[in-house]
Amino acid sequence: MVSKKVTFTLDPETLSRLETTAQRLRRPKSQVVREAIADYAARADRLSERERLRLLRLLDESIERIPPKPASEVDREIEGLREARRSGGRGGA
Repeated sequence: MVSKKVTFTLDPETLSRLETTAQRLRRPKSQVVREAIADYAARADRLSERERLRLLRLLDESIERIPPKPASEVDREIEGLREARRSGGRGGA
């Protein structure tokens, strides 16, 4: 891995935490920073609890709007899809 030197400005509290963590783990500060950034990046793509609950609520609302169908009608639709797949498609070109 080719490393590149960069300059950051850290407030005294953050710098102190970095130094303390590096000493405790017996690792270079640069390694602690790399690992912290990797961990942060992995978590940044996840939904917050608030976002997760909002999306679940929207899903529940959407499901409630789906008109109920009799099981026999659903079975016919599924069988139609299966037949289309077995015959190579839905009759397109």
